[in-house]
Amino acid sequence: MMSVDKTLHDASPNGTCLQRAGIVIPTYNANPHWERLQTALETQGIAREQVLIVDSSSSDKTQELVRRAGYRLMNVSKESFRHGATRQMAVESMPWAEFLVLLTQDALPCGDHPIETLLCAFNDSAVGAAYGRQLPREQADPIEQHARLFNYPDLSDVRTFSSHERLGIKTAFFSNSFAAYRRAAFDEVGGFPSHTIVSEEVTVVARMLLANWKIAYQSDATVIHSHPLTLLQEFSRYFDIGVHHGREQWMLDAFGGAGGEGRTFVISQMQFLLKTRPSLIPLATLRNASKWCSYQLGLHEKYLPLALKQAISAQKNFWQDEKFTFSSADKSHIVSSPPRPHYTPTDPTHR
Repeated sequence: MMSVDKTLHDASPNGTCLQRAGIVIPTYNANPHWERLQTALETQGIAREQVLIVDSSSSDKTQELVRRAGYRLMNVSKESFRHGATRQMAVESMPWAEFLVLLTQDALPCGDHPIETLLCAFNDSAVGAAYGRQLPREQADPIEQHARLFNYPDLSDVRTFSSHERLGIKTAFFSNSFAAYRRAAFDEVGGFPSHTIVSEEVTVVARMLLANWKIAYQSDATVIHSHPLTLLQEFSRYFDIGVHHGREQWMLDAFGGAGGEGRTFVISQMQFLLKTRPSLIPLATLRNASKWCSYQLGLHEKYLPLALKQAISAQKNFWQDEKFTFSSADKSHIVSSPPRPHYTPTDPTHR
């Protein structure tokens, strides 16, 4: 098999961003998604050597399927997977990649060459990161559909730090389910944080914005990706988001809180359900109240006992790490992504 480095060196100096991109996809028991994912990847014009699968010791045939497809494989234990640290380790194993594309195993590229379309955002040399549009799966109910349509509209956008005056914390909205980074910008702000419960990509993007990079949303670059979360799963998810925001207070200070965006979402959702399925309004109202409560719990998690936090959270291993960091009597908490020596989040620097 030709090495990635040789493939890249043999490419034309004027080659597209796609030829200089590394694709990182974390997996765990991905067999149900694999056939459609591989088929989609094969149509993107990507060399097999450019794709790195980071598998958390799957118990199904995932690793066998990866090897058969000819993709690069990195195996980590299920217990050691961390959203930030594991992805950072994968990125560091691809030093040749000038652009980094992140996907999840259940995000299915669709349409005409969505990965290449996503990478077109970097034609603007000031764009540090870009993310694509996520469409709801075919079986999604109206609540699930609205969440995707609200967060991923059909109009592309480019944001700068000044956008926070209009968008608040939504300025730093981003998703590693389908995203791309300019390596230079990614490295400049320190890459993915190693100790973060979720939203490692939001931390990176917030740093980029403060460092005067632009963030692009490419609505023409699409994947099918949505989840039928239960009420309890959603409660855990928003608790974890609250923990992230609470530990990254500098982001809320710089961009604003999530309250205004939450109100906008609820109004939009109610209008959507009135047109599609009004019978779901009581359930949606319950879900919204649950999300608000769990987010507030997460935001103030330093007052909760560690055992309760681990019980609520979807990221059990994160709290297992904390047991080794603090004694059970220690009520303090740390910022999960402290500023690098060369970088101060609350003081935007100029490149």
